This record gives sequence, C-alpha cells and structure tokens, in this order.
Amino acid sequence: MLSLGCKASIKAMVFLASRPSPAIRSGIRDVAAHIGENEHTVGKLLQKLVRHGLVNSSKGPNGGFFLTAPQRNLPLMRIIEVIDGDNVFHRCGLGLNECSETHPCPLHSDFKVIRTMFEKLCNDKRIVDLTRDLGSGLSHLLGTSQTIPKDDGSDGH
Repeated sequence: MLSLGCKASIKAMVFLASRPSPAIRSGIRDVAAHIGENEHTVGKLLQKLVRHGLVNSSKGPNGGFFLTAPQRNLPLMRIIEVIDGDNVFHRCGLGLNECSETHPCPLHSDFKVIRTMFEKLCNDKRIVDLTRDLGSGLSHLLGTSQTIPKDDGSDGH
C-alpha cells in the first residue's frame, strides 16, 4: 500500500527520533546505513521532509538532520501525506484504476476493512511510538537483528 520511498521515509524519521537529543545530528550516510537504504534516495527523501517541516537540518561541522520534540510526536500519517499523498487509503487493493462500491474489484470488500484499519493505525501511531524498543533489540529497522547503537556523544556523522 505504501511506496518504497514512504517506507524509507518512515524508517529515516524513526531512526532520527531514536537519537537521544536533537543536539545529536545525523548525516545522510549515517541515516542510510542504519536503515539499509540508498544514500541518494535517503538524501532526496530527507530534503522533502525538511521542506514540509517534518525534519530539521543544519549545515556545518556539527550539521545534519534531527527532529524536535513536536516532530517526534507527529503521527505516521503526516509522513504518508507528504511522500505518497492522502489518496493512498482510497486506492484499489489490486491496483485497478476503477474500483468503487458500485464497481468493485474481487478484493474490494475485504481490502476496504484492512485499508481502514491501517489508516487508523497511521493516524494513531506517532513516530516516537516506533522508537520505544529499538535500543533494546526488541524491534529493528533493518532486515537483520542489528539494533540502533546508543550514541556516545560524538559528532553524529
């Protein structure tokens, strides 16, 4: 249902929200490595999120990307709206151009229930909610069991 770019954006924001302080900035290379995505893709997505006020960035030797407390508390839906648009929850489960109550695809009724539940989840879950178990290893952002390392206070790059 969500594009690959949207999933990468969510992972990037969860990673940034997992940093112990907004003073710790992360560069594109660091974010890409921790979420298992291409640096070029991550750079474009982060810039789009910055333009829409979901992420902050600063330049210079201690520069990088970071989230403020209000940004950490944004619902996942805000990321989805910026990256994929709000019509993502109205698309056909089979990808048909014409699918509606009066002209349904074979999955329409079942998929509508799932889509509605997923929309509610994205409205209810905040970015910070997804960071809770990262440091303990109970959840992760990569397809392996790698955990987000505790920051040692270095330059964040």
